[in-house]
Order: sequence, then structure tokens, then C-alpha cells
Amino acid sequence: MAPASPIADLKQAGNEQFRNGQYSQAAALYGRALALLENAGDVNAEEKSILYSNRAACYLKDGNCSLCIKDCSDALELVPFGIKPLLRRAAAYEALERYSLAYVDYKTVLQVDCSVQAAHDGINRMTKALMDKDGFQWRQKLPPIPTVPVSAQRRWEPPPGNQEAPSRSKVKDTAPIRKQVPIAAAMEQANALKLEGNEFVKKGNYKKAVEKYTDSLKLHKLESTTYSNRALCYLNLKQYKEAIQDCSEALKIDPKNVKAFYRRAQAYKQLKDYRSSKADINSLLKIEPQNSAATKLLQELNTLVK
Repeated sequence: MAPASPIADLKQAGNEQFRNGQYSQAAALYGRALALLENAGDVNAEEKSILYSNRAACYLKDGNCSLCIKDCSDALELVPFGIKPLLRRAAAYEALERYSLAYVDYKTVLQVDCSVQAAHDGINRMTKALMDKDGFQWRQKLPPIPTVPVSAQRRWEPPPGNQEAPSRSKVKDTAPIRKQVPIAAAMEQANALKLEGNEFVKKGNYKKAVEKYTDSLKLHKLESTTYSNRALCYLNLKQYKEAIQDCSEALKIDPKNVKAFYRRAQAYKQLKDYRSSKADINSLLKIEPQNSAATKLLQELNTLVK
């Protein structure tokens, strides 16, 4: 067994160099620590995996994506389904425009822990990039996505509602259940459907876009943007009451959703409810005082009210 202190010292020195932005020096220090472990025949897989992952982070910072991918793969071979090496390898794949492989790694992270925001953001970017590249058939061209065993998953589910903590009221116990984040697979599918809806909007196919947004909201009801986007479609389809309802839902989730205020104001105007329309525009202008479209609409409404 290699002495622990020299390896720990090298790792600590590498961490300090990394924090100081000296990525090449940090990579060299992590490499020396790895060499000590290997020369001593150390079988500490977890320690080796961390050092490979740390060195991969240095390579990623320096723009050496190929070496980053290699070190992350070595780290994952030693300790499968590690979140940090998966995220770093995904970022390197993304930088190299290997979007399918990046998607697989981000997706794998979400199987391990569905609360990792960086992976959700990555999925959104990769879905858009793959849709732009391969169209609506992009999923069929993905490489296999590994199944993460239950033993490697980090679950953050609230306790059942009938299991009360002794010191908490029933109201407090049930609150986490109402705010539970949708599981990773559902969120991913909801985001994909929303992006498909966006594509139909660009083509002017508002009915098809409504279908996609509706399917997305069935999977993830707490997405303000999807309601606002569907409201835009309803406006173009002259379904003004539906547009108002969707904007109201969007504002419940995000009280500062400027587009929801503007689109609801437009719908109220079409229904000749000018006072409600003005109220929404005034609320919008409190958030964005320089919004030229809102200012113009307010001028029109003032004329109509007179």
C-alpha cells in the first residue's frame, strides 16, 4: 500500500492549483498522485477514480476535451455512474459537438440523481441541438442509454403522507409532496415536447403546437413558459378565453412572466375588456418599464377607453 500522506499532499496541492486557475500544474500534480498509487499497486478504486475525474476537470478547463473524455472514462470504469465524471465527459462531448454522446451522459446523471440542474440544462441544450440536426426522429439515432442500477441511484422522494414526523404538523408534512419535482424521465420528455411545439410555432402550425404543449403540460404542470407559449397559439387561433386562462396559469407559477402579462392583455383587448388589458400592461411595465411593445399597446388602450 502506498503511503497515504504523499498522495493526499499531492491531491491537496492539485486542488489548490485548480482553485487558483493553474490547471496545467493541477493536472500534473494529480498525475503524480496517480503514478504513486499505480506504482505501489494500490487497489483503492475510489481514490483513483477521484484523481482521474479531477485531472479531467483540468483538461476540460484547458480545452483538451479528448484527454478529459479519456480520464472520465477511466474514472467511470473504476467507479461506475459517478456524477462528476459523467458531467465532465458530457461537457467535453458537447464542446466537440458529439451531441448524442453528451445526451446519453446527461441522461445517465439524471437516472442517478434527478435533482442535478446541470444535467437538466444539458438535456435541454442537447435536445434542441439534436432536433436541429436530425429533426423529430433524433431519438431513433441515439446510442444506447445505460440503465443505472437501483443501488447507484440517489432518490429524493418525500415520505408517504401518512407517516408524520412527531414534531411537525400535517400541513408541513404534505407540503413537500405538493412541490415534488417531476421525475427525470418525465421532465426530459416534457422539455422535448415543448421544443417540438416551439418548432411548430415557427412554422405557423398553431394547432399542432397546442397539441405538443398540452402533452408537455400533462408531464410537467409547473412550467410557466409552456403555458405562455400555448397562450400565444390560442391568440393566433382567436381562442381568447383559453389564452387568458393559460396566461393566468403561467403567472401563478411565475408572477413576473412578462410574456404572459402581454399576451393576456392582448386577449383581453380582443374581448373588449380594456380595463383588464390596461391592468396587465401596467403590471408588465412595472417589471420592464422600457418595454416598447407594452408601451405601444397601452397607448392604443388609452385611446379605446376614451
